Amino acid sequence: MRAVITVIGKDNVGILHKVSGVCAKYEANVLEVTQSVLQDMFAMIMMVDITGMTTDFTQLSDELGELGKTLGLSIHTMHEDIFNAMHRI
Repeated sequence: MRAVITVIGKDNVGILHKVSGVCAKYEANVLEVTQSVLQDMFAMIMMVDITGMTTDFTQLSDELGELGKTLGLSIHTMHEDIFNAMHRI
């Protein structure tokens, strides 16, 4: 089982570190990361393995959402199945 985490907002030092830290806290293993900085805007997509998590998916999603509010970023966490269903034509 995997999840997709997206982060968008004003670039700042430590965004990747803070998001991956929340993942590590719950044993969500980061599989892939792609990030870009366009002028002063930060954009990141992260794929994480949630199979061995120590909490339920909702807890991870809620904590990342709260982190986003604290940092002034938009952070969304979505189960891979839902992500795939939304992007099928």
